[in-house]
Amino acid sequence: MPKNEFRAQLELGLARTALMNKDWADAEQRYAAVLERYPDSKAAPEALYWKGVSHYKKTNDHTVLGEMPEQFRQRYPDSIWALKTAAWAH
Repeated sequence: MPKNEFRAQLELGLARTALMNKDWADAEQRYAAVLERYPDSKAAPEALYWKGVSHYKKTNDHTVLGEMPEQFRQRYPDSIWALKTAAWAH
């Protein structure tokens, strides 16, 4: 595995740990960091998905979920994670 992909997967794992511990703010921040540092990685679409979920859990603001399908159409349209957001489309 290329170093950048490996690093992205490691950071994705740290974000997942924060999510599982219900530390929504830390999880959102960590997922955002994966997106910023590794936008073209295989981990990026998953990070975008869970960043949105973390934000929702942190704020209870469901509008972020409704915005996600468009974000995926623009950035990662062929990702399995894009399909997972289809239920949230307006």
